[in-house]
Amino acid sequence: MAPRLILTLVLLLLPAGVVAQPAQSASADPETVERAVHLVAGRDRQVIDAIDYFIKRRQPDGAFALVQAMRFHRDLRPALGIALLSLTGVDHGDSWFDWMTWLQSQDGLTPFDGFDEARSRVLAEIDPAFATFIHTGVAHDIPLWEAVWGGVLKDGIPALTNPDFVTASTASYLTDGELVFGVEINGDVRAYPLRILDWHEMANDVVGGVPVSLAYCTLCGSAILFETQLDGRDAPFVFGSSGLLYRSNKLMYDTATGSLWNQFTGRPVIGSLTGSAIELKTRPVAITTWGDWRSRHPETRVLSLDTGHTRDYTPGAPYADYFNSPDLIFPAPVDEADLSPKEYVFALRGSGMDKAWRLSAFEGGRIINDMAGVVPVTLIGTAATRTVRAYRTDGRAFSRAAGADHVSDGVSEWQVTEAALAGPDGTRFHRLPGHIAYWFAWNGYLGADGELADAGAQ
Repeated sequence: MAPRLILTLVLLLLPAGVVAQPAQSASADPETVERAVHLVAGRDRQVIDAIDYFIKRRQPDGAFALVQAMRFHRDLRPALGIALLSLTGVDHGDSWFDWMTWLQSQDGLTPFDGFDEARSRVLAEIDPAFATFIHTGVAHDIPLWEAVWGGVLKDGIPALTNPDFVTASTASYLTDGELVFGVEINGDVRAYPLRILDWHEMANDVVGGVPVSLAYCTLCGSAILFETQLDGRDAPFVFGSSGLLYRSNKLMYDTATGSLWNQFTGRPVIGSLTGSAIELKTRPVAITTWGDWRSRHPETRVLSLDTGHTRDYTPGAPYADYFNSPDLIFPAPVDEADLSPKEYVFALRGSGMDKAWRLSAFEGGRIINDMAGVVPVTLIGTAATRTVRAYRTDGRAFSRAAGADHVSDGVSEWQVTEAALAGPDGTRFHRLPGHIAYWFAWNGYLGADGELADAGAQ
């Protein structure tokens, strides 16, 4: 059916003088659930009838069903926008992004009873596996309506589990200037090139005897290294990509329970583990160039191109347009008072130490001596390569020394290693966990409890 005809039909269906009702949820009935499903998965006439149904129902909680339909029916967006105007009294036109952002800001408006069932059925139309994640009665710490489809099926972005590595000397596919995620644990040194992780976003591995997952959310610009062996569990968690997102952050799932986890916080948010107080421990990870990493760690191993998957591993192939754009693809609340949504920050992670520094503060290879809560820290970074390493110190001020991997406290030179700042007398200031991220992600997930460093911090 032509969009112009559908828009005309909706205009005819609009009751005169409809205004937004109080933000409340009407009692659900099977017809309301069925109509919500028809909005997305119905035939042309069923879709029109469903739009008519929610308009005449005159309850603003129907907005959740209409906005959900807007995601999947591009040609119907003008009609759905008018229907939403009739229910809410606000006008965001035919923009699914803007309507989702508006819904995210409406604390007093909740979906009608039964919407979870409709949501599950709609997602199951895309991939039956989604119904194992989102279903009526599932425990959840985030609104189920905000678990949105990311455009791929479950495991459509395949995780790498115990992947193959090659030596630095045989990694001829890498150029010195391209970026890698560098990890060192107990003397085991590994590099995970972004050109590979862009396609897989998850590496389940064992480094230095420690089971870990390098969970990479390309949308958030953040790769976070999590320990996956928890006390009281027989085996470490193994993670995959669910195909669903929450506020432009990947929802990863664990293969043991099928629970969905927030990639940024390392906490389960939907499924049987929700409310368990589990939070994965983070470890340090550095972004740097392959040339710098190999120079510092000639013994490093690096991911093999033989991943078992056929992908175009050219640098930047899957997300170049997104990385080069200031815009988000998926809706997320953004506090733009301080930084633009996709400005990079370095996020220090730890109990009582969640703090972010603008990556731009490290232009030219700057060292910053600062405080994270009551903890004195020294950060050594280079903005051009998104490289920042953070160390817990005793409050002394460090500055650059002559050598690339050395700093000075004004008395002596200290060696910069992945594990610690090492002093000539054997003193070691241990490295703290942290990672790079886009501002919108850090602000949305940690901003309420964390702190953004003053731009002039020294």
